[in-house]
Amino acid sequence: MKLHIDDSKTIAEIQKEFVDAFEYIKIEFFTKAHKPGETSAKKDMIEASKKLGEIRTIHNEGDLTITKDMLVSDVEEAFENSYGVHVQIFRKQNEVWLLTTNTDNWTLEKQIEEAKFMSSPAE
Repeated sequence: MKLHIDDSKTIAEIQKEFVDAFEYIKIEFFTKAHKPGETSAKKDMIEASKKLGEIRTIHNEGDLTITKDMLVSDVEEAFENSYGVHVQIFRKQNEVWLLTTNTDNWTLEKQIEEAKFMSSPAE
């Protein structure tokens, strides 16, 4: 998928495009960066109505290509390095969204497969 990034887009618009492309995973935006393996505090989560221009430190405009074979950590770094926004990816498990911190070395596809497996009813 290609996400077009510019200052006029809202977080909600980016989130919708992301979840439409990648079922069972979502992206959240935060005010502070996190180190690999660390979580971001819920209090630092940015509300979805904010425009990217309000939260970015790098104001490039362009397309961010994200594929299922990318690692979670690579997607998060791409947002940080190219557009100056701090994001974390979450995986759905049943009705709960889990931070993927411990599995940042998994591909998006593996995250989705795990989410589908964990969300399917037991036989």
